[in-house]
Amino acid sequence: MAEPLDTGRAHPARVYDYLLGGKDNFAADRAAAAEGLKVNPNAATAARQNRAFLRRVVQFLAAEAGIRQFLDIGTGLPTSPNVHEVAQGIDPAARVVYVDNDPIVLTHARALLTSSPEGRTAYVNANLRDVERILAAPDLRAVLDLDRPIALMLLAILHFIDDDGDPYKIVERLMAPLPAGSYLVISHITADYDPQSWARFAEVMRRQGITTRLRSRDEVVRFFTGLDLVDPGVVPILRWRPDEDKPFTDAEAALYGGVARKP
Repeated sequence: MAEPLDTGRAHPARVYDYLLGGKDNFAADRAAAAEGLKVNPNAATAARQNRAFLRRVVQFLAAEAGIRQFLDIGTGLPTSPNVHEVAQGIDPAARVVYVDNDPIVLTHARALLTSSPEGRTAYVNANLRDVERILAAPDLRAVLDLDRPIALMLLAILHFIDDDGDPYKIVERLMAPLPAGSYLVISHITADYDPQSWARFAEVMRRQGITTRLRSRDEVVRFFTGLDLVDPGVVPILRWRPDEDKPFTDAEAALYGGVARKP
């Protein structure tokens, strides 16, 4: 079930929406984002470059890897281009299931994340930690064929799970039922390039009730254990198959990104 709508408490999806310049957020979300930006103004750049990474990854998966099914967990508020817009721009028959547990996201997703006539989209209301609930959801089963390759998208979400939540096990459980030829996509905040600024940002988020666990490259690579990494491997997102020069540094867009295929 969706979390109750608590507008007095910051929520990651709505803070992210504010950092992207969106308007679907509340005072608590804006206050949390503003405090984060005070200690690290690069947070907004990182959010925007994460969306650019999403676009490049989905283009690769649909155009080069031949993937036609996508499972996007931690969808956040719709911000174009969304996964289905990119994938269905390459093949209108592509199918996408979005997963989130914020009621505002749910409302907007149902209204805006609409498929092409040839394809399908659906929304599953669940938390990333509810692996069995996600995989057994009737809407997911109606849209995705778990006997055919699926791209599991976990963009800018795993850093909201601390070590005691065992995020590695969550990823392993999500990938386990997916067939060979499926892909795992991850982006994850790091402090490797600007430790002090990003540590301050994480502390501000934690004070607002948003767990933020910064991880090193080795820690992000570990999520891909047993999978075949796609070139160029786990790298700062600006360096993952860039399609244009970016006037930013790895410290500004401080997320690692990677894509790997299940053998």
